[in-house]
Amino acid sequence: MTGSITESMGTAYTGDGIIHKYDHLIRQAAVTVFIKTPPAFALSGLLNELAALYASRGCEIERFRSPLHLEKTDGIYVKDAGILYISASAPVSLEPADLGGRHRVVSFYDVYDEDKLRAVNPSIVQHTEEAEAVLGKALQSLSEAKAIHDEWEAVNIARMDWAEHTAITAKLAADLLGTLRLNKEAVVTHRIIGSLSASGAHDFIPSITKTAKRRILIKSLPGTGKSTMMKALAAEAEKRGIDTEYGWCGLDAGSIDVIQFPELSVCLIDATEPHVYDIEREGDEILNLAGLCAKDELAERKIDAIRLRYKAAIGEAAEAMHRYAGLTGRIDAAMDSALDQQAFSEKSKTLLTLLPV
Repeated sequence: MTGSITESMGTAYTGDGIIHKYDHLIRQAAVTVFIKTPPAFALSGLLNELAALYASRGCEIERFRSPLHLEKTDGIYVKDAGILYISASAPVSLEPADLGGRHRVVSFYDVYDEDKLRAVNPSIVQHTEEAEAVLGKALQSLSEAKAIHDEWEAVNIARMDWAEHTAITAKLAADLLGTLRLNKEAVVTHRIIGSLSASGAHDFIPSITKTAKRRILIKSLPGTGKSTMMKALAAEAEKRGIDTEYGWCGLDAGSIDVIQFPELSVCLIDATEPHVYDIEREGDEILNLAGLCAKDELAERKIDAIRLRYKAAIGEAAEAMHRYAGLTGRIDAAMDSALDQQAFSEKSKTLLTLLPV
């Protein structure tokens, strides 16, 4: 029996900077293999090979994609065995804290041909300097977009029927959780559902929620409590020992876009921009909160102006991300061209046979 592979983001470029959720996973994993490597595409192929190997043996795999290059794999988690293989260098540097125990390190810094490296070094240095400047622009634009989005939310927060929102949340908790209480501690996991990528906003919601038999698609406006509702339901589930998975937003690092209760086969999804989803399979249903926002012509005019500013800031961020991805792609390709293929192959064998199942 072949196992399945679930896709999500490893990192995200947000209005709060570059974020990841690997720390939670590292704490949970039985073994974490920290793979140290310069920027390159070569490791992605090796991680995909590992994923295919474990999947062929019936294991359930989570694969973490790069937001810059969606075809590039930054890490895999073998859920059955609790083994995490993770690229522990750029864009986020991760360090082992339990060497000799649950943490192991494999370095690929020694598999490069020095003569080839010297030949490509000038172009890498140039592209790196350009890339750092462009990334700064992208992150600044994302920060501005988040601030503008906060203004948008504030307008709607002021005209929301929060008493009714609380009542709907309580009713939904009763519907989903009932009187269920499990005699155990809840397993809590954290994943990034998407990010601004080189080709615009991208998410992996279909893959992340593929096993849920019931999907509640929340429709509403910014600031009308979608994330607040999901966080409240998640907190209640955790108190009752029900396993909970948080799916974090790709713009606002403190906002939730997906909540899953695997034991109940239920998930809730923020199904609005930039990840619009409608009923597409059995078990899908719409929860529309937009009606809780009172009609107000002045508020609507304010939002029209805010929306234009937000669109402009996101557009600038997307353009910068596209340029940044192009530059990092050239850096990766240059580093790949300097590989000592025999040394890389030998080091790959070490990784592939490190923890066989």
